[in-house]
Amino acid sequence: MPQEAEITTMSEKGQVVIPQKIRKNLKIKPRTKFAVYTKNDMIIMKAFEVPGLEKVWAEIFGQADKKNLKVTEKQV
Repeated sequence: MPQEAEITTMSEKGQVVIPQKIRKNLKIKPRTKFAVYTKNDMIIMKAFEVPGLEKVWAEIFGQADKKNLKVTEKQV
């Protein structure tokens, strides 16, 4: 069964508030990033998480360690 529609309004600056019920249901927090697409007359927003730099570096060094590569932060 489709979810009941929520109503919101776009501001003069193009800002749209995501209704609280939807934010809670999807666990959307402040500063969440969204990819925004259009399809015909629809606007589609997909929340995604941008990994922190520390997490990215940890993954890079983790992969290097698995391959027994000796790479230091200074070399990078």
